Order: sequence, then structure tokens, then C-alpha cells
Amino acid sequence: MHVMANLSFYALPIFIDPDSKFKIQEEVRDEQMHLLQPRLFSSTSFPRRNHLINIMQSPSTTTKQLKHIHALLFLKNPSPHLSLYLCNSILLAYANSLNPNDAFAFFATRMSHFTLNKFTFQFLLKACSKSKSLIYITQIHLMTLKLGFSSYTYLMNSLHHCYVLSDQLRDARNVFDEMPQRDIVSFNSMIHGYTKSGDMVSAIRVFEKVPNPNVITRTAMVVGFFRCGNVLAARRVFEEMPERDLVSWNAIILGYVQNRNPTEALQFFRRMQIESFKPNVITIVSVLSACASVGALDTGKWVHIFVNKNGFLLDPFLGSALIDMYSKCGAVELALEVFTCLKEKNTCTWNSLINGLAMNGHAEQALSLFNEMRIDKSVRPDEVTFVGVLLACSHGGFIEEGRKHFYCTVKEYGLNLVLEHYACMVDLLGRCGMLKEAEEIIRSMQISPDIVIWRALLGGCRIHKDVELAERVVLEMEACSSGDYVLLSNLYASVGRWGDVEKVRMIMKEKGIKKIPGSSSIEVNNTIHEFISGNKSHPRYAEISEKLDELGRKISGDGYLAETCVVLYDIEEEEKEQALGHHSEKLAIGFGLISTPPGSTIRIVKNLRVCADCHNMTKLISKICDREIVVRDRIRFHHFKDGKCSCKDYW
Repeated sequence: MHVMANLSFYALPIFIDPDSKFKIQEEVRDEQMHLLQPRLFSSTSFPRRNHLINIMQSPSTTTKQLKHIHALLFLKNPSPHLSLYLCNSILLAYANSLNPNDAFAFFATRMSHFTLNKFTFQFLLKACSKSKSLIYITQIHLMTLKLGFSSYTYLMNSLHHCYVLSDQLRDARNVFDEMPQRDIVSFNSMIHGYTKSGDMVSAIRVFEKVPNPNVITRTAMVVGFFRCGNVLAARRVFEEMPERDLVSWNAIILGYVQNRNPTEALQFFRRMQIESFKPNVITIVSVLSACASVGALDTGKWVHIFVNKNGFLLDPFLGSALIDMYSKCGAVELALEVFTCLKEKNTCTWNSLINGLAMNGHAEQALSLFNEMRIDKSVRPDEVTFVGVLLACSHGGFIEEGRKHFYCTVKEYGLNLVLEHYACMVDLLGRCGMLKEAEEIIRSMQISPDIVIWRALLGGCRIHKDVELAERVVLEMEACSSGDYVLLSNLYASVGRWGDVEKVRMIMKEKGIKKIPGSSSIEVNNTIHEFISGNKSHPRYAEISEKLDELGRKISGDGYLAETCVVLYDIEEEEKEQALGHHSEKLAIGFGLISTPPGSTIRIVKNLRVCADCHNMTKLISKICDREIVVRDRIRFHHFKDGKCSCKDYW
């Protein structure tokens, strides 16, 4: 179909920004004046049309080069005008460029006399999909309707896709409902729009009407269910797929990672390999994230070897994922190796290592790396960088340096303080006993403090036994987490206020708040073993218990006394020691000792903060058994070796 366009109907000043129109005309005139012999062309021979089109379609062609071509074409052919085919090619080149709005300016200024065809609108819609400008999309929509192009399903699909990308679901649905004929692409695009917005009810309704759902349709539903947290529904759709592709495998793995179930993500990764699907970089990054979450160092190492053997480009994106994985598995030396080997580094790469060093207790090294980053000047620190810097100051107890970065350095880079910066600073001051200054920072915040900031202050109250402030903090934060009440209860217990301990527990009972059980995981032979405090279900529990009893007898000879002050006050001291003996990290350490070779490192990941008793006992175990024991708790890493901890008992 060919239709002559009457552009006056479309209110051209509305269709494009007038400034944009004049700008492109001025740029073309500049090219005509100064680029009579540009690098792309010789002065004696003008390139043939096919050669020009190849240049325009090349991904390496810059916007400036496109405008060289544009200028020379109109210099060479001022009259008669260029063919529609060549103008459409220029239109497509602009649509694919970094400045897709130039496509609209070119269309309005150079194509008004043409009998437009379907390709013209296809390329305009491509530009719309990149610009996401609702004004342009609606103008193209009107033109397709008026000029009779609405019967082309693929054009309507492109238009629909533009509305979805611009989050205009009502308009997208109108296009969908009014399409003379829909295909699978139409349904997939509509489902994608609804799942992206979290409207799974509408997505399900459309899904039920799809004549023959394909792998893309079902994968969109998997992603949508994961996005709204319905893990069971996502898995059901995945398991019912008649066929799967790499994208669907990536969707299930990433979905479990994002829903904080890294163990399942790793299980599906293993299933994917059994079914002979080769991972791509998206798979790799998702799996590395799962390894980081659960502390699966052996699996992470295997993935790193796979990356090297299969020729994956170790760019800043993949490099940052590897650094993050090694850091969160407590293997800082391996994270440093990856960082050193990277040929190209960006801000994210530096941030991954700075934060990794900080959380592993290498505060001075993290701050030294930050200074290197500032000297380097090829990258610029951002808000995340200063989270790592302030975290290092907090874990190292560097008050003055923390103040300097908090009050001065952040502003030096024109950055705004965010909640994480405040949380780190409050934590630093709270740990050092400067509770009044920490509270003043919270009161003076320009943004509302969140629960993490109040908990940082509450943690300082626990360390320095400031019961009065702790009570105010709990009221202020409207605590609803069991951890907040348990922390207050432990604070009361540490100062012997048992009546208040009972009151806290009564409040928890009345509000239906149950204490989150401590759980710890350990990877042995590429299998994740999880232990829950007081749980005896592990098949080797008897051996673990026997090993812990043996260790208890040995460390008692070294002067170990169980810290029973914060255990339930209405049971006997002997029972308190037994209760402490069944904490999840101790069970995991016991299992590690009987399941791994002598001298090898034991790595534990715990969901809660390590208690004082487990901390003291683990120091002694590391000395007696001559083992390095790495424990990652909710706050930080603890590297136990030769009877000492990397935190220097400051956590």
C-alpha cells in the first residue's frame, strides 16, 4: 500500500519539537559548508546507493557520520529528490542511532512529499520504541489509522509494544482490542505489559485466551509470577512447559535469586546443565548472585572456571559479579585477583571490591582502595562507593575519617546523602558509644529514617547498655520484627531487669510476633546443608553433637565459660549451656569439622547476628582444631583463626 502523506493534517509543529526541526536543518547546512570532502567519501567519486546503505546500517557508524551522509546526499541530489527507499534507509539509520528523535525530525523535514509505505512506519515505530515519547507514539498511531495501515498486524504489534514500553497500558489494551487480527506476538506483548506492571490478574486473563501459547508466552508468565512473589505459581508454569529455551531457564534461576531462594536457583542451574543447555552471561551472573547469597564458594569457583574455559568476555559487568561472589563467600584474596586481572574497570567494579573488603573486616584496605579510585580519575565515586567507605569506617571504628567522608567528601562529588549513608554513620557512632551524636544525626535527617537506621542506634544501645535510649528507640521505630524485641529483651537481661524481659515477651505474644529461629548453612561437596537452632533432623546430628561435646570439654580446659546471661532466665544454668550449644552456627561448625579434611577452611552463612557465646567459642575452636572458620552473619564477616577474630571483638 502506498499513500501520499498530507503532513499539514498532522500539525507538524506538534509532531516534532520546532527547535529539533531547525537544529537538524542547521546541522545539515553546517555539513554542507564544512564537509564537502568528508572522510567517508572521496571528492572524485560518489558512493553507490547500496554502499551508502551498508554504511548507514553498520553499528559502528556514528550519528555524526550519518549526518555526513545526509548532507552529501542532498548536496548531490538537490533535485529531483531522493528515492523513498533511500530516505527510509536514512530514517532507519537515525532510528537505530543514539538520538532516535532525529528520525522524526528527518521525517518531518525531508519526507513530506513522499507516498509513504509500511516500512516508513515500521522505522518510525522503531524510533518510538527507543525514545518512548508519548507525543510521537500517539502521532504515529493517528497517521497509521488515517492512512490505512492498521490492517498490518506487525505494525500494530510494534505500536502496541511502544505503548507497553512507555507504561501506557490502557492505550496498549485499546490497540490490542481494536486489532483486526492478532497473532502470538500480540498476545505476548500484552502479557508482558501486564506482568511488567504487576497486574497478574489481567495477565492471566489474556494468557487463558492465547490459542497456542509458545515458550515466550509461558516465560513471560513465569517472570510475572516471580515479580509479584508467587513462587509456586511461577514454578508450576515452568514445570508445565512443553518445551524450554535458555531464556526460560534464565527466568526460573533469576526468579529464585530475586525471591531470596538461592538454593533452589542453584538446583535449577544443575538441572539446566543436565538438560544440556549452555549458560550465557545472564545465567552466569544469576548463578554467581545465588552463590554469593548462600556462600557457595565451591560452586562459584566452578562457575569462574567455566567462564574462563568457554571464552566469556571478562568485562566490568561479569567481573563485578565475580568480585561480589568471592567477597560474599569470604574469599577476599580471590576477589582481589579478579579485580587485578580486569583490563577494564568501571565504578561498579571498584564498588564491589571496596564493599567486599569493608564487610570482611579489611577496613584499612578498603579505605586505601578508595584513595586509589580517587587518584585514578577514570571512574567517579557514586553513592554506593560511599556506602562501602562508611561501612569500612564503621567496622574499623575510624570515627574521624567517617565524619570527614560523611560531612565533606560526599558533597565534594556533588552527591546526596542516602539512607544507607546515615545507617553506616549511626552504626559507627553507636558502636563507639557516641549515642547522643548518633541520635542527633537521625533527628536532623532531611529524609525520614527507616527501620535499618533505628536498628543501628538500637545496636549501639545494646553494646553500651543504654536502656533508656533503647526504650525510646523501640517506641519510635514501632518495632514489628522479632529481632528488635529480642535485642531489647537481651539488653534488659544483660542488666538484670528480668521483669522487663518478661514484659517484652508478653508484648511479643500479644502481637503474635515469634522469634525468628537462627539458621546457618555450609557447603560441603557442592551441597548446601542448612542447620536450624535446636533442630535435630540432620542425618548426622548424633555425630555433630558428639563432636561439639568433645570440643566443649577441650575449650573448658582453656577457660571457656558459656555466656548464659541472655538465655531464658527461668531455667537452670546447665540447661542454658545446652541451649547455647544447639545454636545453628555451632551445629554447622560441628558438621564442617567431621565432613571436611583437616586444615581446610570452614565457611558458614548465618541469617542472624552471631551471639557473644558463639563468637567466643568459635575463636577457641579455630585455635584447638587449627582451622580457619569464616562466619558471615547478618552484619558482617568474622574470620576466626588461631583463637582470634578479624573483627577484633568489635561487632
